[in-house]
Amino acid sequence: MKRLLTTLTLALVASAHAADFKLILKDEASTIRKGELKTTPIVKSWAVPAASVQATRKVKRLSTTVTPILDRMEKTINARQPKPAVFRNVKGSWVATDQTGWTLDRAATKANLLKAILSGKDTAQVEVKRAVPDRSVKVLAQRGVLWHVATGTSNYAGSPDFREKNILVGASKLDNFFIAPGHEFNFNEEIGQIDASTGFVKGFVISGGTLSKEDGGGICQVSTTIFRALYQAGLPITERHEHSHRVKYYDPVGFEATVYAPSKNLRMKNDTGKHLFIQAAWDTRAKTLRFDVFGANTGRTVNISKPVITDFKAPADPSYTPDDRVAPGGRRLLDTPMQGMTSVITRTVKAGGKVVSKDTLKSVYQPWGAVYGVNPKDKRLN
Repeated sequence: MKRLLTTLTLALVASAHAADFKLILKDEASTIRKGELKTTPIVKSWAVPAASVQATRKVKRLSTTVTPILDRMEKTINARQPKPAVFRNVKGSWVATDQTGWTLDRAATKANLLKAILSGKDTAQVEVKRAVPDRSVKVLAQRGVLWHVATGTSNYAGSPDFREKNILVGASKLDNFFIAPGHEFNFNEEIGQIDASTGFVKGFVISGGTLSKEDGGGICQVSTTIFRALYQAGLPITERHEHSHRVKYYDPVGFEATVYAPSKNLRMKNDTGKHLFIQAAWDTRAKTLRFDVFGANTGRTVNISKPVITDFKAPADPSYTPDDRVAPGGRRLLDTPMQGMTSVITRTVKAGGKVVSKDTLKSVYQPWGAVYGVNPKDKRLN
């Protein structure tokens, strides 16, 4: 009886040991948090049933019962695609993550599995081919992109559909790109051609003292928002223009940058000594646009004053522009009148508690009259 129990116990132990056989995949993931690059292990495992292990040992080759296990494992592994590094705000702390893609090396994994089973081991290594994204967390770290540096925001509430379309197309073209150290950010160059072939639609732009429709109307919401981010980062301005008149989309008054290629551009120089990395984000419900700047910890603190507004002037007379939505004799308000004024904003940049630079952002706005859309055949257009 004792002998029978001993034999049964040994069989159960052997069975339990076989059931513990695991196929194990090992990798690592890198993150940037609070200026530090950290690496953590990734371990995934798949169980191989005792019956499959025993059958393999018996025939000295992989049992066909292993095939479904490998099929399921391959499907899971191959579903993991590479993802470029991005920063996300996690509970108030900016964290950069990426993802390496995997493809199962089935032949090598099968060889490892058979060898491990026949040699009496209880684990075998899963072999995968790794696809590392070009913009990995390690690349960010190598380029000195370790900290959240600045944010620029704006609100485009009240924008017609065409304007929102152009804002989102423009912002997407400035999402996830680097500004090399010493390089001058060139808005028009980064955005590229603005027409239907690049995703833009026609919208109202300021032209000839009124509004007219051109491809990309509303793109200044994008230039203004990224200007605010780079200005808050302390970057020196090499070219910047204000609109001819105050536009409420860009309040606070004067804290804006208009563009109109090729005559007007926004250009700012990266003087931080390391790469800067720019991310765009938008909320189509709240109608907000945002750019975040990431880079090195320069020790800078940047203070931007509220605008000081002077030299008010009465609004101009109304103007008219063709609008095929308007019936003959009618009119449609497209833009409200604005006073002329001058705005001055002061930026103070400190490092180590000492002022390292101070500049003023002066914007002179001409009086602006209400703009009405009228039927294209309306005599008021003459």
